[in-house]
Parts: sequence; structure tokens; C-alpha cells
Amino acid sequence: MMICNSFSHSPLSVLCSVPSRHHHLPVLSCSLMEGRSKFLEFPFVSISHENLMRDTFSMLDNRLQSQLLPCSLPSDIQHFQNQTGSSQASLHIRAGNNNSPVAVVLGSWLHSELPTGGSLDITSLIAYLNSSTDAPDFVFEIIRSSPTMLVLILDLPARKDLVLWPDYLKTFYEDTQLDTHRQALERLPEVQPYFSSSLYIRTIFSSPTAITVRIQTENGGAERMEEIIRDHLDPISKQVLGIWLDYCVSAKREVGEEERACLKKRDGLARKQSIEVDLGSSFPRLFGPEVGNRVLQAIKEYCTV
Repeated sequence: MMICNSFSHSPLSVLCSVPSRHHHLPVLSCSLMEGRSKFLEFPFVSISHENLMRDTFSMLDNRLQSQLLPCSLPSDIQHFQNQTGSSQASLHIRAGNNNSPVAVVLGSWLHSELPTGGSLDITSLIAYLNSSTDAPDFVFEIIRSSPTMLVLILDLPARKDLVLWPDYLKTFYEDTQLDTHRQALERLPEVQPYFSSSLYIRTIFSSPTAITVRIQTENGGAERMEEIIRDHLDPISKQVLGIWLDYCVSAKREVGEEERACLKKRDGLARKQSIEVDLGSSFPRLFGPEVGNRVLQAIKEYCTV
């Protein structure tokens, strides 16, 4: 979850489907259902953005449901805000079970009103695999600072050195034709490459086929942005997720004990640094030290190795 650092340095139906926020929501009787319902509301984003995130979460959950444990976060971690309500967020974390190659799936949305006017809205879906496989992880994030501007990060971050392991490059990036999705999106005149000023963030989310773009529709307005999300981001995001589910989660990879230890160490360092660099300063600032640090600790418990 690349919170405000993205600009300053510049999941999961368990029991039943949740209706759109434009319909009456049922009364939920337990904290699990209430937290999940809150997470899937996406109350501050546009219709196309909401539909994309909800469909993506449902797609992932339908494939991985039997491999994931229920979300066990306390209610004050599943949804939290600062004292004034100007910053709100919802968090949904599910760990993989003992037989799953999935370590953890983290879904979130964040809304923060900016002092200069307007707001920052971030929706994320991140899935980490464990050391039983060396296949890439999955990262999907949309960062919006206005109805006519967003940043998209969509990547399968490599977990091995692609120079030392050319077969890894061929298996996960060339044979899957992942780069065709980036090429298709970058043909749109509103799409430009996006570079975070954080070198560490660039290092983490930098596979050869990573989609890290800024989309601006000042001329076409909010209507054009909705069209791009619906007609381009939606199918591309689902196709990339489908590739990850088919070729990464389902891959039968031979990982020896020594390599497994190296993967575990690398994953632990990468996730720890990502949390500290990306969220460590942002959460206490947005939500206050008490709430921010409490949520950070919960994320660390699930996401660090």
C-alpha cells in the first residue's frame, strides 16, 4: 500500500457477495461480516473504480478461497480513522493456510482529505507468496488525487535475480506475454510513465513488465477517466491477475532448502522495508500516533517473515 509517499516522494468474499453502495446494505451480525462489508464498500471512489476493485477482489477470492484463512483482524484495525474523520481507511488481511503457496493477501482502501483541498484515495490489493515457491508476488494499486488524475501500479515483482535466472524471466514474463498489457495501455494519449522519487519503491516494483503509469484526463474530464478505467484498466488488471493466478500461484516449482532459506530472508527484508518506507511515517501522520502505530503493528505481524 503506497500511501502518501507515492506523491510526496513525487480481499475477498468469504461468505456472500456484497451489493453496490448504491443499494441498501443488509444488517450484518458479526464483526467479520461488518469488517468485510466495510472493506468492500469503497465509499469514496467513482463507480468504475469501485466496480474494478470489487471485481478484482472477487476474482482473487473465488480462486484462492479454499487456500486462505478468514480475516481475524480486530474491528478497530479493519476500519479506522483519525479524530476528525478527515482520514479513513479499511484493511482486510487473510493469511494462507498450511497447504497454500500464498503467504498473505492484503486489501485496503484509504481516503484522506488534503489541506489544500480535494482528497487522496488509494485502493490496493497485494498478495505475497511464501518460500515454498519462487514465483512472483502480485501488486495492484490505484492512487487518485482528483477525478481526472490517477497513478496505476500493476506488477508481478520478481523474487529472483533475472540476470542469474534467465529461465525465470522467460517463464513468468516472456512466455506469459505480460508486456503486451503495458504496451496496450501506453498507447493511450492520456497515459504517461510514472516514476516514484523513492528509489526503494522503484526497486521493489520494477519487474520488466511492471505497469507504473500516470493517467491524466484534464481535456476529457472525469467522464474520460471513467471510460479509461472501464474499458482499459478493468480488462488489463483482470488479465494480469489471471496470469498471476494461473502461472504463479498454480506453478509447481522445485525449491530446495537452501534456496527456500534465501527466499525467506529476501521476502522478509523486502516486506519489512516496504512497510517502514511506505507506511512508517504516513500512518502516524494521517491517523495519529496511537491509531497509526497500532495498525502498522498488525500489518507487520501478517506481512513480515
